[in-house]
Amino acid sequence: MAFQIGFLVFPKLQQLDLTGPYELFAEAKSCNVHLLWKNLDRVRSSTGLEFTPTMTFADCPALDLLCLPGGAGVNALMQDDEVLDFVRARAASTRYVASVCTGALVLGAAGILKGRRATTHWASHHFLEPLGAIPVRARVVRDGHVFTGGGVTAGIDLGLTVLAELAGRLEAETVQLNLEYAPEPPFSAGNPDTAPQGAVDAVNARLAAALQARASIVAELTRAGARHPSSS
Repeated sequence: MAFQIGFLVFPKLQQLDLTGPYELFAEAKSCNVHLLWKNLDRVRSSTGLEFTPTMTFADCPALDLLCLPGGAGVNALMQDDEVLDFVRARAASTRYVASVCTGALVLGAAGILKGRRATTHWASHHFLEPLGAIPVRARVVRDGHVFTGGGVTAGIDLGLTVLAELAGRLEAETVQLNLEYAPEPPFSAGNPDTAPQGAVDAVNARLAAALQARASIVAELTRAGARHPSSS
């Protein structure tokens, strides 16, 4: 029987958060991959690439994996009751739930990370604790049936990790080899601890507006949780 893999797609998603792990599962044997959204209208990523959902929330089958990518669009999703209700319902019945990058914040807004170890993009890592998670600095973190990945490219590591759980290590290694995933970056700038300060400052400047808006959303979610502790 084929494994049913669902990826949430939404306006202003970070396309590599999606396409990295998507490619792994699409290459694997016995995986049916679905792009899920409220409707079948095309959505535009934060960098302009467009995606066409293949299935609506209402038509989504039982899943073995639900994966949430991140991106600028998560700010809207964290306040979208239709999305949060779908994620909560699926998290209760899906074999594995996963996020890439700031997709973890949507899991947090849905109450799924409460008391769980989790990670996300380094620039949004400080939002995990207010959303009830136990922050961990790692490429991939597993807590029970929930997997979270770090920023963007960590989605490939996360995808291989979950694929090994579903289909076995050999299948995951076969896909890794076929895609020649053997990263040797030309610079040691992929982490704020090793990147030059100028690069860190530039990224912080680029993300400043989105992070400021995200901080307000997380603060409101935290206040709402304090007023209604049983709501999530």
